[in-house]
Amino acid sequence: MKVILAKNMGFCFGVKRAVETVYEQAGKAEDIYTYGAIVNNEEVVEDLRRKGVGVIEGRKELESIRKGTVIIRAHGVAKDVYEQIAAQGLQLIDATCPFVKRIHRIVEEESRAGRQIIVVGSPLHPEVQGIIGWCRTPAVTVETPEEAERVSLPKDGAFCMVSQTTFNYKKFEDIVEIFQKNGYNVNIARTICNATEERQKEAREIAACVDAMIVIGGRNSSNTGKLYEICRKECTRTYFIQTLDDLHLELPESVRVVGITAGASTPNNIIEEVQNYVRINF
Repeated sequence: MKVILAKNMGFCFGVKRAVETVYEQAGKAEDIYTYGAIVNNEEVVEDLRRKGVGVIEGRKELESIRKGTVIIRAHGVAKDVYEQIAAQGLQLIDATCPFVKRIHRIVEEESRAGRQIIVVGSPLHPEVQGIIGWCRTPAVTVETPEEAERVSLPKDGAFCMVSQTTFNYKKFEDIVEIFQKNGYNVNIARTICNATEERQKEAREIAACVDAMIVIGGRNSSNTGKLYEICRKECTRTYFIQTLDDLHLELPESVRVVGITAGASTPNNIIEEVQNYVRINF
């Protein structure tokens, strides 16, 4: 069995930086929290819990915290979350990904200038919710080309479009084209991070030339889900797993080449376990 490993996979710069920040703080003092799970990977979050790091799930839970340190995860948060943490006298450590921080600055400045913000991404994703929380004008979210076609905004309005850093690159360009075709005056800020674009491109290329594809990542990881979606279009035998325990391959003898990629929330040790298992057992 030949195994092709993606070169661009596993923790991206922003996630690695955030996770390392939390591990550095764990054990230094009591009452360490992350605002939301630091990464969309249950194994990492559980390991941090064992080291005494709690997870704050939303504003109401934050209100109940009276002392300690709150670490903002890589996804970032709305501006008023920072204000709430300061008002409660809590120590703040900001591990927001610098690429996400850049989007916060863009939407704050563009909305201050009177432009309405269009955010391309999942409205339920914490990164998108955080971005919206920096807009000074009402924001619109668009996730699919079909939704873009249905958008009805004043044609004489001024708009700025940004995207979730982990959004599907090709789909974003399709949405941009729809808005331009429909006559909207939109400033386009291409905010998909390079790491996302590179791993999506590489995953597509690998999936197109293998007999089976394995995508490793957290079940709630948006970027891993997009990798799976991309690979599935190129290779019907594409498997989405979180850990080696989820890998139940029943491959026909005709399968000779297997590709492996992983999302930005996947630790290296899990990737190693999966690739070693495939190499030894198939």
